Amino acid sequence: MNGVVSAQSRFGVDESRSAAGKRNPWLIAAVISIATFMEVLDSSIANVALSHIAGALGANASESTWVLTSYLVASAVILPASAWLSGVLGRKRFYLLCVALFTASSFLCGIAPNLESLIAFRVLQGLGGGGMAPIEQSMLADTFPPEKRAQAFALYGVAVIVAPTLGPALGGYITDTWSWNWIFFINLPIGAIALVLVSWLVSEPEVLKRERRERLKGGLKFDFFGFVLVALWLGCLEFVLDKGQENDWFASGTIRAFAAISFVSMLMLFPWEYTRKDPIVNVRLIFQRQFGGCLLAMLGVGAILYASTQVMPALVQSSFGYSATLAGLMLLPGGLAMAFLMPVSGQITKYVQPKFVIAAALVILSLALWHTTNLAPDASFQYFAWSRVYHMVAMPFLFIPITSASYVGIPSQNTEQAASLMNIARNTGGSMGISLYTTLLAQHQQLHQSRLVESIYPSSIEYQNTLSQLTEYFLQRGSSRLDAQQQAIAFIGQQVSRQATLLSYIDMFAMLGTLAIILMAIVLILLRTGAAEAQHGTT
Repeated sequence: MNGVVSAQSRFGVDESRSAAGKRNPWLIAAVISIATFMEVLDSSIANVALSHIAGALGANASESTWVLTSYLVASAVILPASAWLSGVLGRKRFYLLCVALFTASSFLCGIAPNLESLIAFRVLQGLGGGGMAPIEQSMLADTFPPEKRAQAFALYGVAVIVAPTLGPALGGYITDTWSWNWIFFINLPIGAIALVLVSWLVSEPEVLKRERRERLKGGLKFDFFGFVLVALWLGCLEFVLDKGQENDWFASGTIRAFAAISFVSMLMLFPWEYTRKDPIVNVRLIFQRQFGGCLLAMLGVGAILYASTQVMPALVQSSFGYSATLAGLMLLPGGLAMAFLMPVSGQITKYVQPKFVIAAALVILSLALWHTTNLAPDASFQYFAWSRVYHMVAMPFLFIPITSASYVGIPSQNTEQAASLMNIARNTGGSMGISLYTTLLAQHQQLHQSRLVESIYPSSIEYQNTLSQLTEYFLQRGSSRLDAQQQAIAFIGQQVSRQATLLSYIDMFAMLGTLAIILMAIVLILLRTGAAEAQHGTT
């Protein structure tokens, strides 16, 4: 169906597939953003509360990370199946089911008596949360005509960005003031509001009902083998990325096994799904130049965003002694700047070719990341807060143009599939970015520490002078000469370790900045959407 031609409403949208029906589409965009806010907020809050959860449930730090891993794996498994489930159950019904499951499992997580039950409930929560985002984005794509999609995704993006910005600070405050259980209980009123408003205001278009009846007329045909392949591919990949560094990567038999299963499943998935009439994942979309380019761009941007979001709080907590709450507050100005610029991005995309907006934003992001390599040992809170603002100002001009451009040329009946694949790309890219960051950070810490230690040897005059001054310092504070000398040596060791850590974080910012430039070249080569095409493309 070319353009926006049938059943035009007074709001200028195609009512045949619109989730708004006769209502204002902007109202619907706001309503479905509520559940998005809840899901993203919960993910970022849980990261902060891990140590509290481990202590309360008698688990060690390694075991507590399964609270995050279980959610990520479950979310990765349900994402590709969400388009098929939406078609079989009905888009609105499936979305309500996801919101209800997420809300109910949040309550169960809050009352979990032990780590095992909490992990099980987090799996349920991941199944509900993973299914929401693709359906929300397909609703937006179907509810707004091409020339207004960027603004619609900008409104939706505010919820996506504000939630993880508030999450760390809110999570730190909740766990410090009350208990970790409330990071899950906070979802209950938000989920209830979302369920009521979606039930009341969101419409299920007649054309979707008809498509569902036709799909079910010949009997329920589920691509079970395709689902198993994609679940093994993404689920095992998520496990490898999340647990690889902790288990020394391919030195671990478990990691090798999961990596092999993921790789073989991926190799089998593409030819299998390519030949299916009703595939669980429409891999044909990936081979379209426009959509495939957007997919690669989203993969890279997800890696940079998630990794940089992980780097900053870890840096200030490990090297500068910030609390979880203070680290969250440090991220807040950047998130607010990003939320403020979301509507601006939606407007600019109307008039400038998306690929040029994306390329320019990647250059700005690269410069901002390279600027952070000027990090000094005495950096202040203001320095970190402003650095985060510099990182974030480019993000609205990446996510909005990439998301809106990805739907150009996609038939309307494939919007759920396109949304699922874009969310898979963002989440997988994010997991890859975090995994790359943790691995390279550990390697570079060892590298810098070994190099710094090489310059510290007993015969060095500089070392002897420093040791003597520090020994005198501790002697003046009441230590014996032997204790003072041992304290001086320990202090030098701590300073070497701190400097090595700081240098490794600087390396991470440099690598992410380089990745942004590489991604810019890919975008300029692959994307070809002009502003006019975006406004009048096929829907």
